[in-house]
Amino acid sequence: MQESGYVELGLTGPSAISLPVFPYPFETPVSRQTYDRAAIASEWTASWQKRALDIAVSFTALVILALPMAFIAAIVRLSSPGPAFFVQKRVGRGGALFSIYKFRSMRASSGSGPGAGPGLTRAGDSRVTAVGRWLRKLKLDELPQLYNILRGDMSLIGPRPKLPKYAEAHAMHFRPGVTGAATLAFRHEEDLLSHVHPAQLDDFYDRFIRPAKEKIDLEYMARATFVSDLRMIKSTLLACVARRAHPALALGDVLSRDRGISFQAMN
Repeated sequence: MQESGYVELGLTGPSAISLPVFPYPFETPVSRQTYDRAAIASEWTASWQKRALDIAVSFTALVILALPMAFIAAIVRLSSPGPAFFVQKRVGRGGALFSIYKFRSMRASSGSGPGAGPGLTRAGDSRVTAVGRWLRKLKLDELPQLYNILRGDMSLIGPRPKLPKYAEAHAMHFRPGVTGAATLAFRHEEDLLSHVHPAQLDDFYDRFIRPAKEKIDLEYMARATFVSDLRMIKSTLLACVARRAHPALALGDVLSRDRGISFQAMN
């Protein structure tokens, strides 16, 4: 983290993401007032034009990527026992549950359910397959979520959909996204979590990472525009192909008591 109190997204120039500083200690529980802000969305965030963009981009991408996605599915299916796709219940707009789709990147026995192991993933997790490691590194395991976008479960840009156990009582008034401000800030989350003892993963995530992500995402969704969403998409693509060796946020940044999170100017 810089001395100015800013956290770098690892991107500079016109594609840099911008949000105001969040002056709060990460270990302080998020207040009910913060949760109520989930109802605050920019005009663009709640517009039919954003939904039209989601439909146009997801449909076009599914047509263009149909053969590559079929190839990935075959590789996943042949490289390890189990299905090609991972399906899991997540919380969407209005608190409704939906099935999210990903290419399976872990051993089939590592899915959800009793005895499946922790829901969070650390760098070097033994449950991740060899093919899955590359899929996760390049974020190719997320491609099936284009179908979720086309269905209306998700949007291109928004907070990542939560597991029911991490979802709060409030209901988001906008669709969760494939990528977003917090996704970029914590794009190397697995590396960060590798410094946390496995027995403490859930507690650490609930106390530190989840509140930070919520604040970042809610601030963005309240100010999002068509142009900022396009920049977010561009930044996500660049982050996938130009992955840095070090996490975007270090463990010390997340645990910092006296610094907030901010990003360079976007608009």
